Amino acid sequence: MSVVIYHNPRCSKSRQTLALLQEQGVEPEIIEYLQTPPNEIELDAVLTRLGIEPADLLRKGESEYKEHFAGKTLSRSETIALMVAYPKVIERPIVVNGNRAAVGRPPESVLDIL
Repeated sequence: MSVVIYHNPRCSKSRQTLALLQEQGVEPEIIEYLQTPPNEIELDAVLTRLGIEPADLLRKGESEYKEHFAGKTLSRSETIALMVAYPKVIERPIVVNGNRAAVGRPPESVLDIL
């Protein structure tokens, strides 16, 4: 099983989700997405696996969101490009398992894709 977690070690939900995966015997590939953001193609694929639009994966409380996204009408590709440029606005954690993905909010939601 090839499981990937887009992880922020400073986020309690991200840490809880990683611990939950490990409790299930899963040792995921850990991508600290603030250090190594996904590129546009990768993020688009993750969104497709999640079955959501880019706007649904935005952290609207972040200053980068308010500066670059709020009040703007952006296309899907424009939103994804800005998410790659400002990865702090990407909701976390995201767990990908093959063609399925889930946001770990709450952490137990990722169990459905294992």
